[in-house]
Amino acid sequence: MLINSFSKLLECGTDEAGRGCLAGPVTAAAVILPKDFKNSELTDSKKLSEHKRNRLKKIIIEEAIDYSIVHIDVKTIDKINILNASILAMNKAILNLKTKPEFILVDGNRFNTKLKIPFKCIIKGDSKYMNIAAASILAKTSRDELMKIMSIQNIKYKWDKNNGYPTKEHRKAILKFGVTKHHRKSFKLL
Repeated sequence: MLINSFSKLLECGTDEAGRGCLAGPVTAAAVILPKDFKNSELTDSKKLSEHKRNRLKKIIIEEAIDYSIVHIDVKTIDKINILNASILAMNKAILNLKTKPEFILVDGNRFNTKLKIPFKCIIKGDSKYMNIAAASILAKTSRDELMKIMSIQNIKYKWDKNNGYPTKEHRKAILKFGVTKHHRKSFKLL
């Protein structure tokens, strides 16, 4: 069972999706859940089926005090590297919240911010805290939806199935058809 809150302060959880992909943006979300929020199915988005993620996304959007989702494009990823792009995405997601959090819970072990808000990095936080798990789900579902749209014009790469991750099929398509403007040129594509 996930913990709803780390502190007595108004918390937001933040997480990203798409960090290990060869194509597409890195996406981050920030979520503030009510202190009394409960959902026994909520966990790390990677542990859930697409159907469950999409169902939970609706619940999160309806019940969250506030949420924000941000995509950082491939050009920025290639310019500042994927770690910095992930941190930038999380910062922008937090900044875009209409409700200012008093504390930030970050999935992972690396984060920095110019925001004057205390934070704590938590390894596997999306499996421990509801607000991080909720951010994980919003980031993943939003990025997956975007990759399905991008796949329509880039059908050979099957992004509607692999979401830009380095599958064998995706790498074969890169070898055969080359790279697109959506591929991360700073990554080892082959």
